[in-house]
Amino acid sequence: MCDDDHGNGLGRRALFVTGATAALTLGGVTFADGAVNPASGAQETRTVRGTLPTGSPDYVYVPVEVPAGVRELKVAYTYDRPAVPAGTQGNALDIGVFDQHGTGLGGQGFRGWSGGARTEFFVRADDATPGYLPGPVRPGTWYIALGPYTVAPQGLSYELTITLTYGEPGAAPRPVYPPERAKGRGRAWYRGDCHLHSWYSDGRRTPAEIAALARAAGLDFINSSDHNTHSAHPHWAAEAGEDLLVLLGEEVTTRNGHVVALGTEPGTFVDWRYRARDNRFGRFAREIRRSGGLVVPAHPHATCIGCAWKFGFGEADAVEVWNGPYTPDDEVALASWDATLVASVRENRQWLPAMGNSDAHRDPDVVGLPQTVVLAEDLTREAIQEGLRAGRSYVAESKDVSLAFTATGPKGEHAGIGGRLAVARDAPVSLRLEVTGAPGCTVRLVTDQGVLRTGDPLPAEGSGTVEWRTTPANAAYVRAELRHAATAGPLPGALAAFTNPIFLGTAGR
Repeated sequence: MCDDDHGNGLGRRALFVTGATAALTLGGVTFADGAVNPASGAQETRTVRGTLPTGSPDYVYVPVEVPAGVRELKVAYTYDRPAVPAGTQGNALDIGVFDQHGTGLGGQGFRGWSGGARTEFFVRADDATPGYLPGPVRPGTWYIALGPYTVAPQGLSYELTITLTYGEPGAAPRPVYPPERAKGRGRAWYRGDCHLHSWYSDGRRTPAEIAALARAAGLDFINSSDHNTHSAHPHWAAEAGEDLLVLLGEEVTTRNGHVVALGTEPGTFVDWRYRARDNRFGRFAREIRRSGGLVVPAHPHATCIGCAWKFGFGEADAVEVWNGPYTPDDEVALASWDATLVASVRENRQWLPAMGNSDAHRDPDVVGLPQTVVLAEDLTREAIQEGLRAGRSYVAESKDVSLAFTATGPKGEHAGIGGRLAVARDAPVSLRLEVTGAPGCTVRLVTDQGVLRTGDPLPAEGSGTVEWRTTPANAAYVRAELRHAATAGPLPGALAAFTNPIFLGTAGR
């Protein structure tokens, strides 16, 4: 075992790397090439210590010179967690690895990321720690990627233990991915949860456990969305079936907000190493779309560090308005999204559909709370995405809640959720909302003027119908909400369900 000390602070050995975001490459770790018989099965270990000060770059890279004949790379790490005053952030250090292809933005060298979920990982040809990609450990300069998420005023002292095992590499597995089609019901309403975490990032459930919970929740489709890694993609094939469509994606977890890449091509990696100020998000949003996915900002008003969305919605295909059990930040997200609808009417531009997902990680997180119910031509990746992109969807807290929402014009014209009823400004319009499975809830109808109809309690069994008449002059759009009983004074109760809008009148009026 050999020690190397990166010293206090960033030190003289630091090399600043310019690019899309603040990054730093430290002095390298060397294993003597040719010092070990590659076929021996022997191991070599190096230990690296250093300290990062407050204000460190977002990502710090420790180069490791890997000689020929290495079968496995293993890394373990620890860091200190000193006491800090109330209201001050302590230490949190994420970790991952890039191979000999380098750390360039775009991820050509990406081999895995576990954030702060694990204290060690390994990579070899035939296997890897969840979150990491199996494949040969080829000679060259590899990079251990450190992400100082937060740094205490005292600094963040870390220790890396790097172990190389020599020997024959073994055979790399051939990935098998889930099919892009399940047995559907033709044009129908399909239920899905598109924000889920497995043990391939910071979740605690296997794909098999998630799939079982999805089926129990009455879901027809789900989307794999582990943080900053696509390593789970080959592990979903066995869990899909005629009754469950599994889409593949990633939760791209930047320092200025998270975005779900929904339904990308198998094996697609989306880089996350940039901030809003770097003006790089558009590039990766386009990359998501080129790979067949949707761009969905997640929990845009969440209060965790780095979670609030700072990139704007110009590149978004939809937005996750409701994330997990309904909380005040979801209420803020709902109001903020409604404001985008008003702006889209005022400026005569494309509107942004809303979604809801569970963001479930572990027990007791409930898969399918909430779930997005989408009208699609069939249960295929392409059809589900088209329904979501068009906003033909509503969000419900469980499989028990179902909605049917329509608008009818004076000559029998019809429009449904996400559609437009193109009638004259003064034409009478009838709105009809049919609800099942929401006992104790109250209906609200929301327009660009605000809540114009409320106080319609559903019968005790939770099923009922609400009708309302208006005109396009009075309401440019109408959307429906189901609310539980209020628990805090004049504030509305938590959502049980809500719809995307129906637009009234001709566009550009």
